[in-house]
Amino acid sequence: MTEQNNTPVHVSFIMDGNGRWAKARGKDRIYGHFEGVESVRACTEAAVEAGVKYLSLFAFSEENWNRPAAEVETLMGLMMRSIEKEVDTLMKNGVRFVVLGNLGRLSEGLQSAIAGLMEKTSICERMTLIVFLSYSGKWDILQASRRLAEDVAAGKVKAENVDQDTFSQYLITAGVPDPDLLIRTSGEQRISNFLLWQAAYTEFYYTDVLWPDFRKPEFRAALAAYAHRSRRFGKV
Repeated sequence: MTEQNNTPVHVSFIMDGNGRWAKARGKDRIYGHFEGVESVRACTEAAVEAGVKYLSLFAFSEENWNRPAAEVETLMGLMMRSIEKEVDTLMKNGVRFVVLGNLGRLSEGLQSAIAGLMEKTSICERMTLIVFLSYSGKWDILQASRRLAEDVAAGKVKAENVDQDTFSQYLITAGVPDPDLLIRTSGEQRISNFLLWQAAYTEFYYTDVLWPDFRKPEFRAALAAYAHRSRRFGKV
């Protein structure tokens, strides 16, 4: 099977290594985040070129709120500027922008900017770019369980009819196909509380490349590696 015929529908990234990248250059951690934005841009373009339909990025976890306040504030400001700056590029490339997570924890200004960009790009159909913000897999499963329990108690859903497909509709990712390929940069080999339910049969690709250095050639190498894998989903 050729690489072209085995392109993943959904590629997801755990973007890791910004701080180490900056430290190696004698700079503050935030410089790595700024450079990491360029990698987001490059990988989005590469995904569109390859025919990927969904590209998702683990940008900020629920646990990241525990980082130093100054770093969190700078990250949120960077996200605001990136959103405002990328509108025209996303529209030009037919990319729909979606943010998923516990968005109630974000500032009103950031929530407004996100809503505006999601609305403006909602007509785009070439690819969907999903940014997971204030997200964790355990949080997602818990919020889905609570909502499902409420519907069962209200008589909207019968408990005996609940199956995996039913539960998936209560996850924050309802309507989004599970990731085919999950790429983690910087040499770390763990899932870090990301898409715990959705990644049950995802192919994992780990690379020592730090996120700010991960650009189109590295992305294409990951797609080529995926193309040579055999996915059996538990079958022989």
